[in-house]
Amino acid sequence: MKQFRFEYHNSELLEKELSEFRNQNDSDAVKTKLFQIYSEVLEEDAVRKVCEVIGRIFPDTPYMGCSTSGNIIDCQLSGSITVVCTVFELPTTQFRIYQYDLSKEPVEEITGRIVEETEKNSWVKAIELYFTIPEGSTTRFCDGLKNIRKDVQIFGGVACSDDITSDDSCVFSKQDGFSENSILVLFYGGEDFHVDSINVTGWKPLGRKFRVTKSDGCVVQELDGIPAYDVYRKYLNIKNDENFFYNTLEFPLFYEHNDTTILRTPVASNEDGSITMTSDIDVGSVVRISYGDPGTIIESIRYDSQRIAGFGPELLHIFSCAARRTFWTNREPTYEIYPFKEIAPSSGFFSHGEFLRTGGSLNQHNVTLVIAAMREGEKKEPVAAGLREEKSLSKVPLVSRLATFISVTSLELEEMNRKLESANEKLRMAAIIDGLTGLYNRKEIQSRIEQALERIGEEKFSLVMLDIDNFKQVNDTYGHQEGDAVIVGLAGILQNERTERRQNVASGRWGGEEFLLLFPSCNGDE
Repeated sequence: MKQFRFEYHNSELLEKELSEFRNQNDSDAVKTKLFQIYSEVLEEDAVRKVCEVIGRIFPDTPYMGCSTSGNIIDCQLSGSITVVCTVFELPTTQFRIYQYDLSKEPVEEITGRIVEETEKNSWVKAIELYFTIPEGSTTRFCDGLKNIRKDVQIFGGVACSDDITSDDSCVFSKQDGFSENSILVLFYGGEDFHVDSINVTGWKPLGRKFRVTKSDGCVVQELDGIPAYDVYRKYLNIKNDENFFYNTLEFPLFYEHNDTTILRTPVASNEDGSITMTSDIDVGSVVRISYGDPGTIIESIRYDSQRIAGFGPELLHIFSCAARRTFWTNREPTYEIYPFKEIAPSSGFFSHGEFLRTGGSLNQHNVTLVIAAMREGEKKEPVAAGLREEKSLSKVPLVSRLATFISVTSLELEEMNRKLESANEKLRMAAIIDGLTGLYNRKEIQSRIEQALERIGEEKFSLVMLDIDNFKQVNDTYGHQEGDAVIVGLAGILQNERTERRQNVASGRWGGEEFLLLFPSCNGDE
């Protein structure tokens, strides 16, 4: 596999460059080619001009592309419109492009067709997705691809624009043209085609845990019983206004889903205090606000770049969240992906969201870096990856130190709360349980009898009182220790009565050797 890149300035210059490229690579004429176009410019006329030039010089070559928040070539920021040509050198390698219009077909029908196409074509090893910004959640789309063969890798990104707060985006292809509401699906595969993919976050959970107590699909309504927005207001002083999305980009929700770590950025806050996410978050999910930690990101990149280097790729496709570009504003926007620069040629874009299949489940991520590595044939000698050392990295920013402090403090508080809850539970039980027998004490069994009397018109109950005959003789003859053993033995029998016959029997110790059994709703035959 080879990759050739061109920056678009005007139609005349692009036509000249592509003509020279064609003439210089006559020997590649029979090899399969694919053009991919990344554009920060959303105007259809601008995109059309680029496509027309490609169509004139390479009339039989397919092309596809999307709008972006920045283009990446060889791990560096590229021009506003970038054209990438991939040349597949082995005849066994195949690819196919499909474009599905979300305004004309329901999501379930689209995912069904993708699954069907994968099953019909056993050569498929990878699926690359370009997704316009959806009106709602992508959860149904992701769930719809669960039945795709486990060995097929899926990755991609959500198209966007240079204004990351905008919902404008587009995709386009040779066969179906320009669209602001579609999905592009690119199948790769073949006997000699190999692919691997990874994702990197580096964001760390910050502060306490919250449980999602109320949600409706991608709208999270309550966290720990309070409006979800109040969490961002209280802990980060973020206002519920038109800048909410921009201000929360660096503070996504961190949680575990489908056995992988997910970062989910709120895209809007609503008048009722709920927040809208890009994908569903189920009730019961445990989430935390998170914050990007430079040190963690760099260490993750170092580790994962070595893994990708060991795969021996011939090219890399990079999908990096636009929020990460914002995060590294004090350095080059692509600073974190430098370790991949020496591994293989790369292309990609800054996205509104990233897709990656992990453990058989496709997930949409936010604030995440997804990298797909590809090659044809056997891997060559791996290249060692490295990151340029900078002294400034050794100085942890104050906000990062505070984040670590808050996180550790929160963990300590959570541990203290767990111990306090355990102690409170023991105190509560001590107040109602007889210390010797483990049955309810007199105060508690009396309380339950009074409660049963209050319901006497609605429910019947039976009350059994018993004691141990000649118990004084047991104490006098064998001692109080043996007497206690007799009491404990009888208590065990009463506990078994509750366990084996009726779970709702209340058994208690009334006095020294006196016991009570309360049978609610007993009909006299049991």
